[in-house]
Order: sequence, then structure tokens, then C-alpha cells
Amino acid sequence: RREPLALINLKKKNEETGEEELASRLDHCKAKATRHIFLIRHSQYNLEGRADKDRTLTPLGREQAELTGYRLASLGLKFDQIIHSSMTRATETTEIISKHLPGVKKISTDLLREGAPIEPDPPVSHWKPEAVQYYEDGARIEAAFRNFIHRADVKQEEDSYEIFVCHANVIRYIVCRALQFPPEGWLRMSLNNGSITHLVIRPNGRVALRTLGDTGFMPPDKITRT
Repeated sequence: RREPLALINLKKKNEETGEEELASRLDHCKAKATRHIFLIRHSQYNLEGRADKDRTLTPLGREQAELTGYRLASLGLKFDQIIHSSMTRATETTEIISKHLPGVKKISTDLLREGAPIEPDPPVSHWKPEAVQYYEDGARIEAAFRNFIHRADVKQEEDSYEIFVCHANVIRYIVCRALQFPPEGWLRMSLNNGSITHLVIRPNGRVALRTLGDTGFMPPDKITRT
């Protein structure tokens, strides 16, 4: 619903001529800026934790977050905000990353929490959540995609750079949806802990994937995918 034609009332006529001033009105509805979306997967965490509050980052996970934060800072970009999942491992990853990006505001959201976005095709034998989980999580993760991944607002004058710290399933689903690939293929991609995925959304709505799950900035012995 951000295509310019969807933002104007085609029935509204010019009072003097009775003709639609379509071209002029479309210009006022066209985005002018590019959005750069950096999707960060949380760092390694304690898999033994029974509740979310117990699934804290491991010492290695904290090192990974430091490396990711350093990498983001080294890009020399003016980041606008960090939006992160409200789960413990994503929140802790955000806190460490934000130390390298002083002054960048942080926003927590439940929409980006981990979950089962859609039944994968082809199916896998090692992961079979209950069908109801797809309905509950899928609707929420789809809402996250629609809420956060879109062309710039028409009022935005300059390009923006935004960071989203969340989870592998969420990122993989978002990438498929953003590129208009069948979302059922989300599980065919793998993402390392602390990895950076970079999406670019142009003013005309076109999306490009610059990087997927980049961890080339980490030493080999620091790379994990748990």
C-alpha cells in the first residue's frame, strides 16, 4: 500500500477542469530516499536455559557481539535507530552493539521475537513444531515484515540506515518476503551468530540484497551457528 497510486484518491477531480491532475499528485506521493536495513542475528547464547531469561549470551557470544558492533561502527554510517527483539539474547546483543554506536536510540519490540514463520518446503525431519505455532508466530512475523520492511515515507528526505537485531528464522523469512521469493524456502538459508544481512529498499520499492549472513569480519574460531 505504499505504491504512489495507492496513496491518492483517483475519484477526486480538479474543480476547474474536471480532469485529474494525476502526474502532479503522484509526484507528491513518491518516496525520495533509500532505506538501508541491517538485520543482525543475535550472538551465541546458553542453549540449556529453560526460560527466555536464562538464555543469556555465552562468553563467546559476547565476543561476537563486540565484533559485530565494531564492524557496524567501522562502516562510518549515520545509523538512525536500533530496533531489537525483546528476547534476552537479542536484547543483550543490542546492548553490546550499541556501545559502539553511541547516541543511536534503541527500541524493543515483541514483533521480532523468534518463532516458526511458515511451514518450510521442503520439510525437515529435525524440526517439526505444532501446526498452531505456524499460525501464531507466522501472523506476528508477517506483521513485523509489513511494519518494518517497506520503502521510505514520502516525508523522508535523506537516506536512512537502520539496524534490526533479531533471530535467524525471522531474518530468513523477511529476506524471502522482501525479495518476493516463496517464503516457504526460508529454511534453505543459514545464518551465523552475530551475522549482518543488508537489504536496500529504493524509492521505487525495489529491493536488493547486498549481503546475507556476513561474518567475514570475525576470526574463524569465533564463528558459530547455534
